[in-house]
Amino acid sequence: MSYKLLIINPGSTSTKIAVYEGEKEIFQETLRHSSEEIGKFKSVADQQDFRTEVILGILKKKNIDVKDMDAIVGRGGLLKPIPSGTYEVNDSMLKDLKENVRGEHASNLGAIIANKIGNSIGKPAFIVDPVVVDEMEEIARFSGIPELPRKSIFHALNQKAVAKRYARESSKKYEDVNVIVAHMGGGVSVGAHRKGKIIDVNNALDGEGAFSPERSGGVPSGDLARMCFSGKYTLEEVLKKITGKGGFVAYFNTNDARVVEKGLMEGDPKATLLYNAMGYQVAKDIGAAAAVLNGQVDAIILTGGVAYGKPMIDFISKMVSFIAPIVVYPGEDEMLALAQGAIRALSGEEKIMKYE
Repeated sequence: MSYKLLIINPGSTSTKIAVYEGEKEIFQETLRHSSEEIGKFKSVADQQDFRTEVILGILKKKNIDVKDMDAIVGRGGLLKPIPSGTYEVNDSMLKDLKENVRGEHASNLGAIIANKIGNSIGKPAFIVDPVVVDEMEEIARFSGIPELPRKSIFHALNQKAVAKRYARESSKKYEDVNVIVAHMGGGVSVGAHRKGKIIDVNNALDGEGAFSPERSGGVPSGDLARMCFSGKYTLEEVLKKITGKGGFVAYFNTNDARVVEKGLMEGDPKATLLYNAMGYQVAKDIGAAAAVLNGQVDAIILTGGVAYGKPMIDFISKMVSFIAPIVVYPGEDEMLALAQGAIRALSGEEKIMKYE
């Protein structure tokens, strides 16, 4: 059976929507929201009616009947740490998202809007592998400061999707392989996948691991502490240096890896060193993940938007190809990954998870 699915992926100033029939995309569009429109609302949760109306309006304009959907799938938001899987939206989830128990972010609207539309047509609403998926082993949580345990916040949706894709294309089960996935986008996360679980991964939001187009990555902690107490910066300014204005933005005033790559191709020494430095740090993280897996690695998967850059792939591959074969899945097909998660749940291939 080919399930018909409405996929909703909210961003800070846009909402991506798509309709899938099975894994075939029927329609996709990015709905842009002006700062004036968004600025009318006191909180992200208050935007739910506005965004829902915009979504339904576009579907009507495209002659797509929302009542034909078998399920509505939203991008997962900032929830408490949970195991990987497809979760049916319930009251506990909605309460945590609306109260911003783990933080306020546009992605919190995914489940809220999916539930709103699902209820209106009597169909289930799901989220799939939100950024807070946590399968880390206890030994991986130690940081050296008891008050600061390591956290699992990363590109779970794409990491899981590409790992399962690799297993499927290799005629294996995800639960039977060991892979390292390096997601390289606005942020970088490198996960050690062992037999179906991501047992260790860096916090890609708050400054662990390699630097990226707009993240600082791990920085000298003593110097960071001195910067914080220097009186030159507010807390907000320091946090912005870590997430948003770090990495390529700090060194090259751009968060577009293609701009830095172009500089490399044109022989700009600053761009070349910066670009290669990111690859160097990603490769080091891959090496660390290989140690976590005791060297038993079936493949190293390079993914995310930066993986479209051949110089980056070549640089990293030269450093880590001795560990395992390199597989490249460039980009981040979030909409398809969300659809695939719902299909696995609806078909009974995977158990529908409950958020508590």
